[in-house]
Amino acid sequence: MTLQRMDNVGIVVDSLDGAIPCFVELGLGLEGRATIEGEWAGRVTGLGNQRVEIAMLVTPDGHSRLELSRFLTPPVVADHRAAPVNAPGYLRVLYPVDDIA
Repeated sequence: MTLQRMDNVGIVVDSLDGAIPCFVELGLGLEGRATIEGEWAGRVTGLGNQRVEIAMLVTPDGHSRLELSRFLTPPVVADHRAAPVNAPGYLRVLYPVDDIA
């Protein structure tokens, strides 16, 4: 079996209002924003009774989604920005653009 496509990438951010414009400027379209909360959502992440704001963005071809998340509860317990580059977890996402400027 080989990967046919990547439907969803998730990134946890400090601010949706700060992150959304960055990705929109790169050409992604904002599909919507919502607050997800409750024990049912926590079963998916393993965080229990969570409350998280999300924004879903779509790539220009309409095939892939970028999900930005800002967790309100439970409180963030670690900051990956302070972790060494060889720590497990999200490190980078690479994508081509027409013009870097």
